[in-house]
Amino acid sequence: MKIAAAALVAATALVVAGCGSSDTGSGSNTVNWWTWDDKQAVAYGECEKAFEAANPGTDVKITRYNVDDYFTKLTAGFVAGTAPDAFQNSVQFLQAYASQHQLMPMDDLIAKSSLDTKKYSVGFDTWKFTDGKQYALPLDWAAAGIYYSKDALTKAGVAEADVAKMTWNPDDGGTFEKIAARLTIDKFGRRGDEAGFDKSAIATYGVGAIAGRSFIGETTWAPLVSTLGWKMGDKDQWPTKFNFTDPRFVKTMKWVTSLTEKGFSPKLGTFTTGNQSTISDIDLVGSGKTAMTIGGSWSAPSFGKIPGVPVGIAPTPLGPEGKRSVLSNSNGNNIWAGTKNPDLTWKWVSYMGGEECQTKAGATGTFFPSIPAAMDNTVTSMKSQGVDLTVFNQYVKDGVLYPSSAYANGSAMQSAEQPLFEAYFGGQRSDDVFAEMERVSQEILAKN
Repeated sequence: MKIAAAALVAATALVVAGCGSSDTGSGSNTVNWWTWDDKQAVAYGECEKAFEAANPGTDVKITRYNVDDYFTKLTAGFVAGTAPDAFQNSVQFLQAYASQHQLMPMDDLIAKSSLDTKKYSVGFDTWKFTDGKQYALPLDWAAAGIYYSKDALTKAGVAEADVAKMTWNPDDGGTFEKIAARLTIDKFGRRGDEAGFDKSAIATYGVGAIAGRSFIGETTWAPLVSTLGWKMGDKDQWPTKFNFTDPRFVKTMKWVTSLTEKGFSPKLGTFTTGNQSTISDIDLVGSGKTAMTIGGSWSAPSFGKIPGVPVGIAPTPLGPEGKRSVLSNSNGNNIWAGTKNPDLTWKWVSYMGGEECQTKAGATGTFFPSIPAAMDNTVTSMKSQGVDLTVFNQYVKDGVLYPSSAYANGSAMQSAEQPLFEAYFGGQRSDDVFAEMERVSQEILAKN
């Protein structure tokens, strides 16, 4: 899931390994667990009740901080020796925290408790550091899907079945571009595939922004370019460079730009408020500004509850070889190396990563469990609420997910690369930017 840019800064601060208690008032029977996700705080509250009932005298304290403050508070806790016993973490910070010895390796704990790590369908291997040790259990997973206004499709004469089987290629955009053109409407009522269409006066864009700020492209271009066989790094995990000069990547970025030039997709910055905050994809689909969009799986419940606007969910497009390839991000559950209560903390963390807890918490639909049976339950639970998550579950069953790469110096990378992406998509830089982007990635990944 997305992590705010401001949060990345805190992860790079030099910290000293903590040696104090893991929060004021902690006792031998208390476990403190932190998250930045308000929905997961509530969802895992169901597990908290069950865990405490099964372990009389145990007190689990779940604390949620706003993501903009979360990593700053976590870093301060490392320094002061008051960090939580366990906490939700993004893989972007694995290198920083593990190299600073703030995370407890879980290999011995896993072996001692005979935990079956093969039960996880997504995310387990992502949390292995360069020292070969395992530092987290998967807490959730996320991926991208296509959200579309059913009414917009009906008015355009586009069948939902055609959206579900869209194809894509960087030469002519496949049926994905054809459908995006058909769904685009100018202010005079003409569609993008009709004569007289005015690309300078758009009332409804066929597809939401693909020219995004993110240099990972999780909910924009990544599910497209990866169908060409392109990979972000020269290695799946802990790469030495990012492949930004790869012809397949360059060609895809040019196609993304062409989509905005044709008026079928908004240019970077089209939908921003006065304080530069981006209007959400949910609001854009709800208001009719966009007919469909590539969005994160975590947004599915919100898309499903837009007043008066029925929204369908389709898988990302098939690539030139008829296959999908979808980037999956998986947050992890870490144990702080300075915890005074490692055994009880592990008991809680391993329970959170078990089928019973994942089934309880996942029933809310606010996150996807990494255990197949629990994920099946999530789909069933949400379907009864009018939100069909089958598309995302099918990714797992079809084996089309690939994990996000763990890489070094995430904060520095984001700070350096995002402005270059914005400059390219904003028209301030030409194709020469890709060589700079790759060179910058190599320099940052090489730093200790």
